Amino acid sequence: MANVAVIGASGYTGAELVRLLSGHPAMKLACLAADRNAGKEYRYVYPGLRHLKLPTLRTYDEIDWTEIDLAFCALPHGTSHQVIGKIPDDVKVVDLSADFRLKELAAYEHWYGTGHSAPHLLVDAVYGLTEFYRGQIRDARLVACTGCNAATGLYALLPLLETNSIDCDHIVIDLKTGVSGAGRTPRETSLHAEVSEGFQPYNVARHRHLAEFDEQLSAVAGRSVEVTFVPHLLPQNRGILATVYVQGNARRIYESLNERYQEETFVHLLPIGHVPSTRHVRGSNFVHLGVVADRREDQVMVFSTLDNLTKGSSGQAVQNANLMLGFQESEALLTPPLFP
Repeated sequence: MANVAVIGASGYTGAELVRLLSGHPAMKLACLAADRNAGKEYRYVYPGLRHLKLPTLRTYDEIDWTEIDLAFCALPHGTSHQVIGKIPDDVKVVDLSADFRLKELAAYEHWYGTGHSAPHLLVDAVYGLTEFYRGQIRDARLVACTGCNAATGLYALLPLLETNSIDCDHIVIDLKTGVSGAGRTPRETSLHAEVSEGFQPYNVARHRHLAEFDEQLSAVAGRSVEVTFVPHLLPQNRGILATVYVQGNARRIYESLNERYQEETFVHLLPIGHVPSTRHVRGSNFVHLGVVADRREDQVMVFSTLDNLTKGSSGQAVQNANLMLGFQESEALLTPPLFP
């Protein structure tokens, strides 16, 4: 049994971690930290989890690190690196923020507009896209989980660049995401009246997940790859669906994806010509992919969908922690999607 801590337990990803880990047979929720809600019982922050026997929330400074084997850090970017830099070296860390995803300090400072208090950890941090970095994650002390939007696009694209199945210079990612991706902190743009009955793009040509696309796609392609990425805000709570427009042969693209993912537990490729839906992965750790040939020759649409809070964040974090602690990778993650 491994003792784990969730830092930032009162946010959406923190609550999703608690939900998933409450059913884990080999991880014990030994500590829940949330400075603003310190001293409260968890049931008063998330009444839906009141049936669980959970520790009372505490501050970060109150954590007894001698009792912790692994910490999940579910804090915002800019805050996470300040906390993780102080965690003892013998404690494994899975970070859900953006603070350790990029290898280059200059890239982090450019895209996130802030300095970094633990740049010495950037080089050793392992990017947390489990299906592509599994071996490195097993041996890692610090794993940086991916951005949820980035993960959705990378699942569709990385196998195609690995096999040189598409034109690297003509990639468009048209992505739609639910409002929970903005976090639980109240903002005008995430109010019900601002989101409901509306649909709009945001952060066009400047979304921070572009940095992850640049780094990951270029590394696999062995050359600079810059995609066009346009995210849109959906009037729903959870779920991401990306339509990725590429140039190539639909059958070859399908075969490349099928070969890459046929042994993967959590990534499912639909029959060619079928398209996925966010409602078929909601609340789960699964990814659904689809491939459809356009009516124009050499134009192909690759579809990718996942739940932003689960496979795009907290579920991915648990999957990585399972590897880091030597447990079955799928432990506590095989719960079917919620439907309807």
